[in-house]
Parts: sequence; structure tokens; C-alpha cells
Amino acid sequence: MGKGGGCVLSKNKTSLDVSDNSPPLSQSQRSISIEGQTQTPRISTNSTIPIQDGANLQIVNRKLKIFIVFYSMYRHVETLARKIKKGVDGVEGVEGVLYRVPETLASEVLEQMKVPHKNDEIPIVLAEQLVEADGFLFGFPARYGSMAAQMKAFFDSMGSLWREQKLAGVPAGLFVSTGTQGGGQETTAWTAITQLAHHGMIYVPIGYTFGAGMFETDSIRGGSPYGAGVFSGDGSREPSETELALAEHQGKYMALIVKRFGQPSYSFGPKAK
Repeated sequence: MGKGGGCVLSKNKTSLDVSDNSPPLSQSQRSISIEGQTQTPRISTNSTIPIQDGANLQIVNRKLKIFIVFYSMYRHVETLARKIKKGVDGVEGVEGVLYRVPETLASEVLEQMKVPHKNDEIPIVLAEQLVEADGFLFGFPARYGSMAAQMKAFFDSMGSLWREQKLAGVPAGLFVSTGTQGGGQETTAWTAITQLAHHGMIYVPIGYTFGAGMFETDSIRGGSPYGAGVFSGDGSREPSETELALAEHQGKYMALIVKRFGQPSYSFGPKAK
């Protein structure tokens, strides 16, 4: 424990390597070390296993999908989302899919707030589409230390998924934007964990896996152990290089976690002659 209660990384602890120079992982390398214990998948993908009566069980490899679902008013969260997608897509076998949640404010109000026009190339997501995902990264700006109403409205629309626990066991992470340093970089994510818990999702923080970048104090930086983050100021501040790098790191880290949870698809092949 460092000064002021800050966490210091142990020199002996094995970490998940998600650096830009890391090569794609082979099947045997797809593992996560936790407290010195390494677990690897028991069955490789794209293989055939003989079963009784001469039939074969074909294990089909498919890309795992992480839905990056966000609300962004002044495009700060959207910028992080795009960097997160870059990180996800950089991991073999995993694909990031960008989605916006519906806007709840009237166009007249948005115009008075000088809100930029939404990017139409990113589709609006419907709650029922979420069952198609293998993992989630939810992003939103803060409002008084918790998620913006637009994002909360989307979570409220997920009642049918909650009743049947359709998203239980799915890994999920969070990333945020706040106007100031005291605007809730941690509390905005912290208070959102309740949404994941009621759905039975598995919350995945990034901890201090970003390394030295998490300990820099020479410049203003959003983000926390809970997830990537950015300071927007009055809406005109652009994300720093460190904030963007942290977002890309979260995408890579989450992709590797989802690969640990992801299951191969199975199909029965013809009987051997």
C-alpha cells in the first residue's frame, strides 16, 4: 500500500499482457493467471472429436462479440468507445460492435444545449438485441456522480431480459465521462454496478492492469480501476493520449476476459465410414 492508500503493483504478480506489441495469442496461450494459477481451455476450437457410433462432434470456431453500448452527448464517450473497439478488434477471435442508446431529450432542447448531431453510422440498439452478445462494455457521461438519464432509461427498458435472467453470467465492463475531476470518475461506474448485478452479469474492472499509466500524476487524466474515463470540461476539451490509450487497453483486456468465458459452438458431423 503506497502513500494515501494508493495501490502499488507487486513485482512478482503475473499480469495480462495487452501491450500494443503483443502478438495474437495461440489457443494454448489463451489463459489468465490469477494468484499464480493458470487455467487454459480444455478443448481447442476448429477440431473434430470422435464420439460413439462413429459420429463426430465438430467444434466450430466463431468470432465472439463484445457489444460496446454507449450514450454520448458531446462525443467524448463516443471517442472512447471507438478506441475501445480498436482494442477489442486487436484480439484474435473477438469483434467489437458499436451501438448507441436512444436519445430521450427533445431535438429543441439538444439544439439549445449546442449538442452535436449524432453519428448515424452507429445504429441504435434495442434491448432484445443484447442476448446476441458474448460481453458488454457500457459507456455514459456522469450526471451528479451517476449515469446520465439516457443510459438509465435504456437499462430500465431491459425488464424482460431481467425477468428471465437472459444476461446472467455475461462479462460486462464500464467506461465514463465527467465534466470535472470531482464529477465522479469512480462513483459513476460504481453506482452503475447495481444494474449489472440485478441482471446477473459479471462485472469486469480493469484494476491497475494499465501499468505505469495508472500512477501518472503529471497531467490530468480520466479513468480509474473501474474502467476508462475522460474529462470533458465544458464540452470542448479533447481526450488526452493517455485517456485514449487507457480506453484501447480496456478493449483488449475485456476481449481476453471474454475469450476465457466464450464457449465454442458444437455441431454433429456424419458418422465415420
